[in-house]
Amino acid sequence: MSENILDRFKFDQESSEVDSTKKVKVGIIGTGWIAEAHAGCYKRCPDVEIVAVADIVPGKAEEFVKRKKLPETVRIYSSDRELIDNEPDIDAVSVCTYNRQHAPCTIYALEHGVNVLLEKPMCVTIEEAVDICRAEKKSGKILSIGFQPRCDENMKMVKKIVQSGELGQVYYIQTGGGRRKGIPTPFGTSFIEDETAGIGALADIGCYSLDMVLNAIGYPKPLTVTGYTSNFFGTNPATYPKHPEYAEKFGVDDFGAGFIRLEGGVILDFRIAWDMHLDTPGDTIIMGTKASMRIPSTECWNGSIGGPLKIYHDVAGEPVVTEIPMKHNEVENFDKKIRSFVDAVKYNGEAPVPSAEILYNQAIIDGIVRSAKEGKEITIEIPEI
Repeated sequence: MSENILDRFKFDQESSEVDSTKKVKVGIIGTGWIAEAHAGCYKRCPDVEIVAVADIVPGKAEEFVKRKKLPETVRIYSSDRELIDNEPDIDAVSVCTYNRQHAPCTIYALEHGVNVLLEKPMCVTIEEAVDICRAEKKSGKILSIGFQPRCDENMKMVKKIVQSGELGQVYYIQTGGGRRKGIPTPFGTSFIEDETAGIGALADIGCYSLDMVLNAIGYPKPLTVTGYTSNFFGTNPATYPKHPEYAEKFGVDDFGAGFIRLEGGVILDFRIAWDMHLDTPGDTIIMGTKASMRIPSTECWNGSIGGPLKIYHDVAGEPVVTEIPMKHNEVENFDKKIRSFVDAVKYNGEAPVPSAEILYNQAIIDGIVRSAKEGKEITIEIPEI
């Protein structure tokens, strides 16, 4: 590796001016806590007009409009279909519902010619993911999946280093993360009940961890998965001192792990947790034939990395560690996510986070769940879109 490695991996700065004369009309489907972030970001875009919101819970959308101080002209609906059917001029929607409604809401919007920003996870099953991708292809509209960590400057650096060839041929990846105590119940039980969430830690934060490394290596196709899931903490009443009844409602995973074989001979060793007796299950490690890279974990997934990247390589036959300084993000990742989607809609661009990539992400998560249930390694089969 050359002496100017730090110069080779300087960060690119982004800057752009917004044309506010052309407004993009958007709607928000589902008004839970993640929708608040969408609304806040849209409000900061001078070329966006929030025209409608929808929620199936009576009164929830009205309260959302008041709390976020949206214009009085914003129309309120009781379902995604009602919103889509009554807003023929709408350009795009953010789908912010619970997991099991991601697929039907997204597909209906696409079928009616509306661009979609779909919050993560993409959906619950691989079958749903395929249906979403087929609807997108048929519609010709833009579908982007809500992976704001892609916008993080340090995450971009991870991909830049891997794609530069500095690591050589990547052959093994260890990744994951989680929280020592962090089952997401402050907003109720929609994250932990099977009928609403479908999948737990794997979907909530596991999809991010998978995307970090899969995006870096170019999203090769997953071939086989050996998976494991558990819910020892989620089903324990002691986990919820104020709401022990939540334990009976817990119907998803609070820990998941998988051993995945990818196209190109890459092995992916993955684990994720909402709750565990550890501060972290380990840093992310990408091993290559020329060098290896360590990506420090975080205490609780925040969309970035836990410290400077470290590249382990040899110089003149001696082992050397090169540290890549962390970069501060001038703009919040969530704002970048919204901005990139709005620009794609406005100028008929490409989806910032393509569904064709996240299809593989979802296939791995689905594979872990199925393998865990069957107690054996499974082959991942993805139909043609």
